[in-house]
Amino acid sequence: MIEKYAPIVGEQEIDGIVKIAEKLKGVSVLHVNSTKAGGGVAEILNRMVPLMKDLGINVDWKVIRGDSEFFNVTKAFHNSLQNGAGNLTDEHFKIYDKWQEINSTEVPLDYDVMFIHDPQPAGLVKYRKNNTWIWRCHIDISNPYPPTWKFLSQYVSQYKSMIISVPSFGRDDMEIPQFIIPPSIDPLSVKNSQIHDVTVRRVLKKYDIKEDKPIITQVSRFDRAKDPIGVIKAFKLTRNHVDSQLVYVGSPASDDPEGEIVYNEVVKEVDGEKDIHLLMLPPGSDLEINAFQRASSLVMQKSIKEGFGLTVSEALWKERPVIGGNTGGIPLQVIHGVTGYLVDSVEGASHYMTFLLKNKEYGSLLGSRGKEHVRQNFLITRELRDYLLTILYSMGKSL
Repeated sequence: MIEKYAPIVGEQEIDGIVKIAEKLKGVSVLHVNSTKAGGGVAEILNRMVPLMKDLGINVDWKVIRGDSEFFNVTKAFHNSLQNGAGNLTDEHFKIYDKWQEINSTEVPLDYDVMFIHDPQPAGLVKYRKNNTWIWRCHIDISNPYPPTWKFLSQYVSQYKSMIISVPSFGRDDMEIPQFIIPPSIDPLSVKNSQIHDVTVRRVLKKYDIKEDKPIITQVSRFDRAKDPIGVIKAFKLTRNHVDSQLVYVGSPASDDPEGEIVYNEVVKEVDGEKDIHLLMLPPGSDLEINAFQRASSLVMQKSIKEGFGLTVSEALWKERPVIGGNTGGIPLQVIHGVTGYLVDSVEGASHYMTFLLKNKEYGSLLGSRGKEHVRQNFLITRELRDYLLTILYSMGKSL
């Protein structure tokens, strides 16, 4: 399986990965997160775990359990860590701890390496055996709400090491090693593989999207951090200058109880506009997302808070220019004026939307640069190599 990536990233890269993996033969690794589908973490694990197995590593993946009360608490954690504000009480922390204890009896905790993703299962470390625990944080923790971080950091400090996505997320108050590993996309997945134009047109027709005017797309959860309302307002301004249409594609996730509330807010903002296509697709609609991104003249990721934003690399890989919010991991992917444009406002987003729709050749140039940028930095083989090296280091093994 790993050899299939050689034509994309080169034989030397694959050879390096195989040699590192040989050092981990016989090591067992368990990834733990909070959802099997929906969002970038589950998407990466769906591709990463089989690759690690293919390299001979004894790897598994478990999803923790929780009720609506628990996931409301962890969503409040998520928001307060990224936004620096919140209203969490001791009762919230008790609910979090209660479900850590429940999950500690259901998730096997005796693998050689426990690879814990994000805050939801972070407290499982309280029940650790004499093994290696690594915390992989996918969100922005650079300016957290102090009470939430104080509570969470008591657990994070018990890990052997932690992984963040961009340098600015690093924590001065943590004494454990911190590794900077940006997330990645899989160029061979259904979402990112080359597909025929006929397939693209068939998907557009299925969702009643005409090809008679340029398409602008944002693919995101219905989450206020993704600024769906801002995207729609920017599009409405842009349409005053260029006749176009907006496709906003989202999916529900079992660990995001706010999704339906935000979706209803977005429906109200759309207010029946016929050129705005609001689509709630089930998780795993990868072919449809591939088609929408390829059919687009440009792709938006106008987040106001972001961990990384995999959809940016997805669009750049398809040679589409991206307009992204100047936050989190987006500036790693969108180099302003080189692979797309970074924006901080609705007006700024509309300005660059209009510019790119009127200058399609320049947009194509940005897109082609973007594909090479992704090839060099944000493909799954690079993240796999970084994970293997982190495991080696955390276990005290050498190359």
